[in-house]
Amino acid sequence: MMAMQILYFAWLRERIGLSEERVDPPSGTASVADLVRWLRSRGAGYAEALAETARVRCAVNQDFATPDAHISDGDEIAFFPPITGG
Repeated sequence: MMAMQILYFAWLRERIGLSEERVDPPSGTASVADLVRWLRSRGAGYAEALAETARVRCAVNQDFATPDAHISDGDEIAFFPPITGG
């Protein structure tokens, strides 16, 4: 079994209703894209927040990551909107 810490920021946190959680995704969850697919299946808030992946950025262990990035047991995964400068 694989356990990881998931962090949600800004409007993702609002739609999901959590700022963070510890999850045990199913076996075969090997990439950020796999994790997103599984998270969407967990309920309407997740499905809504993660519906448009082009609007969501991700970091694995505090490094920006693409959907094909590998994830493993103990990782910290953060989801957040695109960062804008000013």
